[in-house]
Amino acid sequence: MDEQDKYNEHDKYKETLRVGAAVRRRRRSLELTLSAVAERTGLSVPFLSQVENERARPSRRSLEKVADALGTTAVELLAAADPARTVDLVRADDATVEEGAQDTVVRSLVRGHHQMHAQEFVGDHDPGREFQLRNDVMLYVTEGAVEVEAEGRAYRLGRGDTLYLTGGVRHRWRATVPETRVLVVAVAEHIDAVDEPGPK
Repeated sequence: MDEQDKYNEHDKYKETLRVGAAVRRRRRSLELTLSAVAERTGLSVPFLSQVENERARPSRRSLEKVADALGTTAVELLAAADPARTVDLVRADDATVEEGAQDTVVRSLVRGHHQMHAQEFVGDHDPGREFQLRNDVMLYVTEGAVEVEAEGRAYRLGRGDTLYLTGGVRHRWRATVPETRVLVVAVAEHIDAVDEPGPK
């Protein structure tokens, strides 16, 4: 299948893809401003901004110009695009399971490139490992108990307890009961969390 056929294949699904996010990720990875991309493509900054924010859909020719400016192809940008609507069921027996520290199993609950990551930790956890995530994270104890150190304080969590940590908070945690299960849900690292401006 040549490049044209690949584009046509992706073009069938263009309405269900959010190519703007892929454009933004690629541009930021190259440390380019919207102005620089506008200069390279001949497209306006407002239009490029609308594309990145999913408020405008680029034509095939415009997408090819953007791809050229970003050193890639339209096909690659479409392949990296986020689905506009996704329903993904992860069953207990088909989740990706990784062996963590000794006596720990880590199970990924979200597949692919999304705005949120979720993992289930079963068993003990390396208490010496410190985390500092860029974005917010929530720990929810489904079974057992854990102890979390964050910002110089210790928190003991039991079954059903939740601890929410904003981005940048250094923390570490350990299971205090065998067969503990902890659900960790975090905003993905590629997302720029922006505080909404308050009322003036």
